[in-house]
Amino acid sequence: MTQELVFETSRGAFTVALEPDSSPATTSSMLDLARKGFFDGTHFHRVVPGFVIQGGDPTGTGTGGPGYKTVDPPEPGTRYTKGVVAMAKAAAEPPGTAGSQFFVVTAEDAGLPPEYAVIGRVNDGLDVVEEIGRLAERGSERPSERVVIESVTVNEP
Repeated sequence: MTQELVFETSRGAFTVALEPDSSPATTSSMLDLARKGFFDGTHFHRVVPGFVIQGGDPTGTGTGGPGYKTVDPPEPGTRYTKGVVAMAKAAAEPPGTAGSQFFVVTAEDAGLPPEYAVIGRVNDGLDVVEEIGRLAERGSERPSERVVIESVTVNEP
């Protein structure tokens, strides 16, 4: 059994099976942040139906993070398919750069280039992720209602 992150949200729970081999520094950072309660009380600040939901920003603006970055460049050919959890980064940052902002793919295939560090895949609660992914404000990438990440806990093997 692999380590998992369990996201308890105001819309239900989902679990992410971590894949530390693909992004060891980033996965370790996410585990540390979760254990410290970094994500507790944050919310999904970006919702793009049929593409991704994004959270992990303590400011809720899309610009915040933990105050440091990790870099785990993804393998060429990495695909971002439904349920993949990867790290958001600014366009000018090198591939695999990560802070605390993550996204969960809701598209069958998001069609993104291999530039985002993958930390794992949703292995339980994909229906919750998809429900959150439908809560978009028309004409924007903001959610139509606040979906709070109440806690993120670590399941150890």
